[in-house]
Amino acid sequence: MLGRATVVAGLAGVLGAHRLADLPGGGTLALASSMLGVASWAVWRAHARAAERPGRVRAGVLAALRGPMLCLLSAWSGFVFTVLGAQTRLDQSLAGINVDKVSRVTLRVDSLPRLQPDRLDFEAVVLDAHPGGVPERIRVRWPAGGWRGPYAPARPPETPFPEVRPGQVWRMALVLRPVRATLNFHAFDAEAHAFAAGIRAQGSVRGTPEWLRDEDWAGLSVIAGRARHAVREAIAPYLRDLRYGPVLRALAIGDQDGVDDTDWTVFNRTGITHLVSISGSHITMLAGAAALAVSFLWRRLRWRGRVLAERWPARRAGAVAALLTAWLYCLLAGWGVPARRTFMMLAVVAGAQALQLRISGSRVLALAAVAVVATDPWSVLSGGFWLSFLAVAVLLAVGARAEERPAAGASAAALIPPRRCDRWLRGLKIAARLQWAVTWALAAPLAWIFHEVSLVSPLANAYAIPVIELLVTPLSLLLAAVALAPGLESVAAVLAWLAHGLLALMMRPTEWLAALPAWPVPAGPAWVYLLGMAGVAAALWPGACPSRHRAWAWFALAPMLLWPPDRPGDGEWDLSALDVGQGSALLIRTARHSLLFDAGARHARHADEGARTVVPALKALGVARLDALIVSHADLDHAGGVRSVLAAVPVRQAFSSFDLESWLHAETRKLYAKTTPLPQAASPCRFGDRWRMDGVEFEFLWPLDARARRKGVEANAGSCVLRVRGAHHSLLLTGDIERHAESALVERGLTPADIVVAAHHGSRTSSSAPFVDAVAARHVVFQVGAWNRHGHPDAAVVARWRQSGAIPWRTDLQGGVNARSRADGLMLSGALGSFRRYWHGRRF
Repeated sequence: MLGRATVVAGLAGVLGAHRLADLPGGGTLALASSMLGVASWAVWRAHARAAERPGRVRAGVLAALRGPMLCLLSAWSGFVFTVLGAQTRLDQSLAGINVDKVSRVTLRVDSLPRLQPDRLDFEAVVLDAHPGGVPERIRVRWPAGGWRGPYAPARPPETPFPEVRPGQVWRMALVLRPVRATLNFHAFDAEAHAFAAGIRAQGSVRGTPEWLRDEDWAGLSVIAGRARHAVREAIAPYLRDLRYGPVLRALAIGDQDGVDDTDWTVFNRTGITHLVSISGSHITMLAGAAALAVSFLWRRLRWRGRVLAERWPARRAGAVAALLTAWLYCLLAGWGVPARRTFMMLAVVAGAQALQLRISGSRVLALAAVAVVATDPWSVLSGGFWLSFLAVAVLLAVGARAEERPAAGASAAALIPPRRCDRWLRGLKIAARLQWAVTWALAAPLAWIFHEVSLVSPLANAYAIPVIELLVTPLSLLLAAVALAPGLESVAAVLAWLAHGLLALMMRPTEWLAALPAWPVPAGPAWVYLLGMAGVAAALWPGACPSRHRAWAWFALAPMLLWPPDRPGDGEWDLSALDVGQGSALLIRTARHSLLFDAGARHARHADEGARTVVPALKALGVARLDALIVSHADLDHAGGVRSVLAAVPVRQAFSSFDLESWLHAETRKLYAKTTPLPQAASPCRFGDRWRMDGVEFEFLWPLDARARRKGVEANAGSCVLRVRGAHHSLLLTGDIERHAESALVERGLTPADIVVAAHHGSRTSSSAPFVDAVAARHVVFQVGAWNRHGHPDAAVVARWRQSGAIPWRTDLQGGVNARSRADGLMLSGALGSFRRYWHGRRF
């Protein structure tokens, strides 16, 4: 038990290091390590001396201190190990002189390229750079020439990309930037994901790159990447026209690019995401098949007149075959966290078998966790790390309980071999019990991440697991093997047709289940999720609590499932200025109502900030419906995400400065979509229109009439302008109005506001001096994207707001900005300032 406790303590130390905003210096680590070492030596020395004098109370006390001291040493070792590795990676940063500048780089492709209709992405190792100061590992984006706009259909570019494979060496001109991603409260941290992968800069190709040579054997990652590329190219002709072809490719080699976003939504809502990627169960299944095959042959093959099993046990030969097969498959799958966990567990089991050691499942898990974290201390940043180990722990615990039950009630009749149907029935009961246990064990952590609990997950997994695990995945792997062999094209086509047919048949009820509502779980304090996990552990883990009290442990999930979203009181309001890059999306919440002003940008046919950022934010905040949706004007950086928002949540009333319904129908045609989501009612923004919700007044100050419903610059001039007045503070949302509209507002007697969202993202054509003076804001929010091509916000505009006494808040520097109007004051906070980690750096 002490060994497993030290492993948990070491993981806590690793995780604690990743929670730091700034890393401690080497001197601090050395001093603390010395002090801890002296304290440990003193405890051990005192215990040794006390052991020589039996019968003294002090010996028992010192013996009791040894366990906590070991845990403390393990935690500190994990902490120091992680800090030193993180500091080494931080030192690999992009020099300031290279930021947003063209650098000439010689690089080697080090990952499987991701080919999109409009670009090619891959990770690379930098071999040489001019000027210097370029990190060793970067992400490269090679855009296609002649961008056709966000509604362009997915088709190859006019000038096809050359074939890019792992191991190729290229000379490129790249515009390099540090890794920067949108940052919002309760949202995925893409910068942490890039840092964990060692990506310290991202570059965009300029001009025509030059191929230099191939380095096929440059390293294990290159060799594995070459193999994955070969398999992908071999199976591509058979999957190209199939609806779920990308899913079959993901099952074969772990390449998830091309899987439709709507499919991911279905997988997430039904809880089968773990099945459509290469998971531990897939690897274990393949390794087990290899072990059985080798063991079978090993007992029957002879060499020099003796059966091979007489020279070396067949069981060990099968274990070696399973380990080798798992290792090769993990490399082919991309060596993700679930794959590494599975391989490490199989390695521990194989090692114990080779040494003839009896080792429990919990010890296997602990040793696998140590191996995974020792090779990659950033793996704990992945939700897959915790979900993967938690799922296996539950399977081990509940499976052991299921095996013990017949033995506990054994009788003479029970010793009679059961009939085949009874064995099948018992197997189905155990499988159902395991699935039920895993579903509820993962409910709390999944709710923490996705802010909802799937109610249909047990049912969907009940039929999806056997179909995908036993049929679709083996067929996909067999397709990959057959496609590489010449002369078997017809066999590969049949395998692809059969695998796709089974998957498509399985997806019909799955899509219906995904349409059913899930249980919403708004973002709450950490303790509600931890309490839920503890309650599930007590209910499922053997011996965790008495059997008669086990049912009560399930009530520990109640705080999480029933946690009310944090809402302001009457007359108060909350503002969430979301970080949506170069766009706008603002959520205002009162005591019982919610209003969204703009919905972010559309980037491509299947990519917009409404689905990527706004809808997840609504889930996290517990917003199940919008009482009002205001689309300030028709520019895609403000209206691009409207369709996704309307498809996700009901909207009672929409306001816009243009004909929103006609615009949505036109967008439906451009996207070749089947349906057009519409609000329940729609009206134009009209000067003087006002209403009250929960003691907060909303009023349109602009446009004066409907003549602004035109394209081009006039669309900016006709933007909706909304004033929000609560019992204590006021807010002004300005859209993209410019100086002419600002002057008209000032002439009409514009009153001061506590917070103003800068017009047109801080453009120099807005925020005129008379307007800034009239508003007299205490805070100004700039919704802008990092290194945007417009140069927003303009430096002179920011200086003008500062001189007026306003505190500037920028989403490109501080992430999403939250404002809370309360009787005791106005409080603003940025996402970066609230949970900055060392990999974010200092941006302001």
